[in-house]
Amino acid sequence: MTLPLMPKATAVWLIEKTALTFTQIADFCGMHPLEVQAIADGEVAQGIVGYDPVANSQLTMIEIRRCEADSNARLKLSATTLPAPKRLRGSRYTPVAKRNDRPDAIAFLLRNYPHLTEPQVAKLLGTTKETIQKVRERSHWNSPNIKPRDPVILGLCSQSDLVAAIEAANERLTREGRVPPPPPQPVETEEAA
Repeated sequence: MTLPLMPKATAVWLIEKTALTFTQIADFCGMHPLEVQAIADGEVAQGIVGYDPVANSQLTMIEIRRCEADSNARLKLSATTLPAPKRLRGSRYTPVAKRNDRPDAIAFLLRNYPHLTEPQVAKLLGTTKETIQKVRERSHWNSPNIKPRDPVILGLCSQSDLVAAIEAANERLTREGRVPPPPPQPVETEEAA
């Protein structure tokens, strides 16, 4: 259920300005009825200014009057005319413990998928173009210790994100009239042999 903006302040306004029950206000604001009662008693939310949900188009007076007349009725948030915000993916957070693994993952992608662009690698691993360039040129401060390792196994990206990036790179090469490289063959280990 979607909650109103500033639920406690909305509860304060509803307590002061309406005859709704504590349960109705609690359900609408996503709170416990005892918390609403404590607000009404002045034990909680002292100093919070009431937030008018009618003036801010979250409720209508008709809806409030309907629920005041029937204590079993529940308030419903008004439909908004504003478009829902787009959830854009922000920069990928990498835990501190895994940050030293990034150059290994970059080296793996550069070696096995050279057709991936720098922006694709940067987005996939949450790194910078500068770091990718340093790993490519072997001028990274830790170059002697970089060993190409799969970013999926390292937990730096998901398999589906990696596959999507590779498919996008292959489509780009096809549009440009070049042939996409074949997928890399798995390396056999002594255990598999």
